[in-house]
Amino acid sequence: MQVLIGLIIPFLGTTIGSAMVFLMKNNLNPKLEKALLGFAAGVMVAASIWSLIIPSIDLSIEQNLIAWLPASLGFILGIIFLLILDSIIPHLHLATKNPEGMNTDKLQKTTMMVLAVTLHNIPESMAVGVGLASSIYGNNVMSIAATLILSIGIAIQNIPEGAIISMPLKEQGMSKTKAFLLGTLSGIVEPIFGALTIFLTSLVIPILPYLLSFAAGAMIYVVVEELIPESQTGKHSNIGTIGFACGFVLMMILDIALG
Repeated sequence: MQVLIGLIIPFLGTTIGSAMVFLMKNNLNPKLEKALLGFAAGVMVAASIWSLIIPSIDLSIEQNLIAWLPASLGFILGIIFLLILDSIIPHLHLATKNPEGMNTDKLQKTTMMVLAVTLHNIPESMAVGVGLASSIYGNNVMSIAATLILSIGIAIQNIPEGAIISMPLKEQGMSKTKAFLLGTLSGIVEPIFGALTIFLTSLVIPILPYLLSFAAGAMIYVVVEELIPESQTGKHSNIGTIGFACGFVLMMILDIALG
């Protein structure tokens, strides 16, 4: 049951954020958008450090491995993995008009925006999945409680992501219900990829330190490639920076105090 809860919590965050389309009458305020993007980035960076990289190093020491090797190699492979997905999956970011990925001539703008958020959610789901796997298979580095904290932290940053996808869809003339459903759909990948990660980890438990840092690298790629640039584009970039600091500190406190 705890594993199921851990997988579902991040998806609920996206759903709650997408539901903001029913509550907000006007377009998403640019200052609020910057703050939400920065906040999401801060949460992901803190989660990558305290919930993934540090446990990867600790587990490497337990397994008598070179402490820095799995964390370094896994991190780099995670970056490469997201770089490949970023090059293949057609998607469109909020701050740009030019789509990225493979040929996008036949795809609608709304579809590519949903795919962009879906791409964000893949490393987050892997992070939760590998954390749960670490707990399930008797590893002492990450407890179920610590993994649930990671899951809650990701859910918190998924709330603004859900709003950031559903609100622009409404602004483009889409009905509130359809914008909500598409925003929610972008998060369905989280429980699916999380469960898949747990299954794969069960087959290759010795490489768990690499998988932890792999998920961290994938998350940091999203932060550096997309969230931070979008929060710093145009006016009000200082609000994005403040949002980042708040998200980072909140996730750090949750992980240290409750994990």
